[in-house]
Amino acid sequence: MKSRIVVKVGTSTLTNENGKIDLRNMEHLVRVISDLVSKETEVILVTSAAITVGYEKMGMSTRPKELNLRQAAAAVGQCELMHLYDRLFNEYGRVAAQILLDKEDMRIEDRQKNLFATFSALLEHGIIPIVNENDSVSYLEIESPDKLFGDNDMLSAHVALLCGVNKLILLSDIDGLYKQDPRESENAEFIYEVCCIDENIKNLAGGSGTIRGTGGMITKILAAELVTSHGCEMFIINGSNPDHIYSVLEGVPVGTRFKAVKGA
Repeated sequence: MKSRIVVKVGTSTLTNENGKIDLRNMEHLVRVISDLVSKETEVILVTSAAITVGYEKMGMSTRPKELNLRQAAAAVGQCELMHLYDRLFNEYGRVAAQILLDKEDMRIEDRQKNLFATFSALLEHGIIPIVNENDSVSYLEIESPDKLFGDNDMLSAHVALLCGVNKLILLSDIDGLYKQDPRESENAEFIYEVCCIDENIKNLAGGSGTIRGTGGMITKILAAELVTSHGCEMFIINGSNPDHIYSVLEGVPVGTRFKAVKGA
């Protein structure tokens, strides 16, 4: 029986400090996913970086603050991302498909059913769905307080629940969850496993990890809280080495594991 997982890759993993695509890491990730699909694992990829890639390609030196420019950057960046994903997956004999979502797709039952059917059809044919928020047309997920996703960590959690996966793997720019900020303390204590997400765990989260990414550890913890309460375990691993995905699937300890709630 095939297993099904969701892998989410963040902006800081896909791009370098100049906002340009890190082709070496992107190719490595595509190679790992392609290999997993060939071994009967169904993989859904949730990708970030559209706005960052877009504003760099538009010749802007910094992330724009104006909504119209951010949506324009998302449109440009999404095109560039899918072009690269398509070429790289083709190199490994795989086919990729683009799915752009907004909150209504997850809140309206008929849309949910149709979306699940689309995902299922793609996966049954060995196609890799590549998911992102529909930022170029949906302003709510960029700047409105009325957000369902917040960022792609939560988007990946909703996709995981919709598609009935048992593992959600978040590729981050750090190794996992620490009791202190590892960027500020060399002796920060690493947390290998979280069995219960309480206020103490949430209080460990800081702000956004990099100027290129919109998320941070708190969005990852909230994503873990959502999926683990529905019987799906979640992992935060360092995206600089996509081979860690193999370790997760083989049961080798890597990153931080958020255990699924029993009886969920």
